[in-house]
Formats: sequence, structure tokens, C-alpha cells
Amino acid sequence: MATVVTARRAALAFASNARPALASAATSVHHVCGSTNNSNNGTVLSRRSYHLGSPLTMPVKIIEVPSMGDSITEGTVVDLPVAPGDYVQIDDVVVVLETDKVSVDVRAPEAGAILEVMGEIDDVVEVGSPLFRIDTDAEGAPAPAKPVEETVAPPAAAAAPAAPAAAAPVAATPPPPAATPPPPPPPAANAIKSASAFLGQRNERRTKMSRMRQRVASRLKDAQNTAAMLTTFQEVDMGNLMNMRAKYKDAFMEKHGVKLGFMSAFVQASTAALQEIPAVNAFIDDETKEIVYREYVDVSVAVASPGGLVVPVLRNTETMSFADVERSITMYGQKAREGSLALDDMAGGTFTISNGGVFGSLMGTPIINPPQSAILGMHATKMRAVVDAKGEVVARPMMYMALTYDHRLIDGREGVTFLKSIAEKIADPSRLLLDV
Repeated sequence: MATVVTARRAALAFASNARPALASAATSVHHVCGSTNNSNNGTVLSRRSYHLGSPLTMPVKIIEVPSMGDSITEGTVVDLPVAPGDYVQIDDVVVVLETDKVSVDVRAPEAGAILEVMGEIDDVVEVGSPLFRIDTDAEGAPAPAKPVEETVAPPAAAAAPAAPAAAAPVAATPPPPAATPPPPPPPAANAIKSASAFLGQRNERRTKMSRMRQRVASRLKDAQNTAAMLTTFQEVDMGNLMNMRAKYKDAFMEKHGVKLGFMSAFVQASTAALQEIPAVNAFIDDETKEIVYREYVDVSVAVASPGGLVVPVLRNTETMSFADVERSITMYGQKAREGSLALDDMAGGTFTISNGGVFGSLMGTPIINPPQSAILGMHATKMRAVVDAKGEVVARPMMYMALTYDHRLIDGREGVTFLKSIAEKIADPSRLLLDV
């Protein structure tokens, strides 16, 4: 018992002697890390806190939703190529937004680490609102974690000894054989099998409509509800245009660096016809109840893209040549495939040409693209038996054209005359050169 008391007294003495040393060490630390207040003759510790993610120790930038057009105030998050914690380089895509007309890639303004993305897939974000935070002081991408080697445990059979074999059961008297059931009756000759045996799978799949598809659906329905649409048809002989293209396509490619297609001829023929019939190039201003006649021609060319139908605009086609039209169409087609069409590329337009013939359409009625008053539909070229000027039946490459127009503004005479003018210029391309 005396030994225990002596040990406790020694421990208390050691603790008493250690306290002043600890207090002195703490005071020295305070003097090093703090600041001295002379008026109070004391030491005041500065209250500072350092955190790894604090904005005080690293430049953090907040990137907002960019402006995507005068009439667009919001967009939907459709893709997040990177996640918080990922390191991105300058101009790397961080968020992809979809609007009514195009998809917008929001890129990193500088290299750094993504700290937070203020949104998830299918979230709607408004222009000017915070979109993501990036730490531009981060250095390099984090090294990938090394895979942890797994230790293969020995099989249970090797770890544990084999269980002794169970004792053989004692032989018992076999039970008496069961009575054999009577055989089933043969099926009737006219028996009908269950109908469910012939049904296949009946699965369904749902996908959310994109904002572009919703906008296209809304505009087309508005056109049906507003315009008095009427469609007229005309056939055109494509033989002379096809011969001209086959004769000069190599020389055209060598000089202008672009292929000679049929669309440039239809754009030029439509431009000339629009100048001949100004009412087709006009539109109705419903607010002021006025008819607006345009003295320029902007032709919208419908192009299929992965996200839906887009309609880039060829501006001032009255000043364009065949080569200018082909270059512009090639450029817009590449942008549509890459998904890089801008809003300015599709804004405006006084007349639309839709080429359903590239997909094999033989005939169809296109729908007006508001606020335009007419749209031309091109269809597939097929060899058909026709009667020529000599009264003989010959096989010619023929195309059906369709013109849908707003009957509130364009009368039948003007609509038919306009479509016939295009057909005459396509059937005889020299009319385009002579302006007749």
C-alpha cells in the first residue's frame, strides 16, 4: 500500500513541474502567431482560419449562364461533360445548354479545377444566373489513385478440413409402387391454341422532348392556326439541269473549290421568281394590319441535324452567284452536323426551300415557316413517261414541286404563276443567265 501512495505522489509532482513549461511554450507560440497590443500590455491572438476550400486562399471564379440571343432567357442543361473535382483546360466544355433553337457550349474561361456545378441534367437555368465555380489556381489534373491490390484468400475447402462423410442410411423397406395414372385424352382436332402464344414483346420507351423539338412543334402548330395555307403542285423536267451539271461540274469544282449541286439552281430560280412576284416575298404584320414588302431576298434552306430540323439563312441571294450559294450551303451543312449553328445563322428569312427529295419523298405539302408567307418543297427526281413537244411519249427525269402559301396574302393566280416561273427556269437554266 505504501508503494502505491509513493507512486501517486511522484506523478502529481511531475505534473506540477510540467505545467509552467507547457504554459511558457504556449505563450511563446501565441507571441509568434499573434499580434501584441501595447495599450493593454498583453498578447491578443489574431483569429484566423485556413481552410483548403476557402476563397481567401485561391482565386475562385463564378461563371454565369451566357446570353444566348435577344429572345432567349433560359436554357436546359442537357450534358455535363465534367464533374466537380475535374481539372479542365481553357475552352474545355463544362456545361451544354439547349435552347429553343440551338445548343450552347459553356466553356471554361481559364484552366483550373471545377469546384461546383449549379445544376443537373434537365434543370432549367436563366441567363445571368451562376452556372459553375472554377478554381483557376489549381495546378494540373489530380493523379489517378493507385488500384489497391486485393489479397486472394485461400479457398474454404483448403482452409478447413474436410467434413467426415455422412453415415450411410440404413436400408429400409421400399414403398409399394404408386398406381399408374391413366393417359390423358388425345387433343381435339379443332382445338385452338391460346392467342397469347403469338404475342411478341410490347415494350415502351419514353424520352423527354428537347427544347428545340418543342419549339419546332409550337411554331408549326401556330402556322396552321394562323395562316390560310394552300398548296399547289407543278412538275418540272430536270433533264437540261442534270446535263448542265454533268458537263460543268469538274470545271466548277476546279475553279471554285466546291461541288455544283441542284440546290444553287433552285435558290437562284426562287430568287428571280420572288423579285417577279413581290407578294410572295412579303408578310402580314398582324399587330399593325399592314403588308410588309421586302426589297431583298433571304432564302432559308431546311437542313436536318441530329437535334432536329434547322433552317439556316442565305442572305441577299439576289447578289449571290451559283458558287456563293454552294459555298454557303456547304458551310451550313457542316455546322449543322457539328451542332455549331449560331442563332444569327437562322434568324430572319423571307422564303424557305425544303428538299425532302434527298430522303426519297415523291410528293408532300410543306408547312409555312412564320412569319414567311410561302415555302417551296422539292421532291425526288424519277424517270417517268411524259409527252414531249412533238407528241411522242418519252422517258424523262421528272420532279414534283409543291408551293404552300398563305392565301390571306397571296392569291391563286400569284401562287401558280410563281411556281410555274421556277419550273420554267429549272427546265431551261439558260433563262437564269438571260434573266427571262
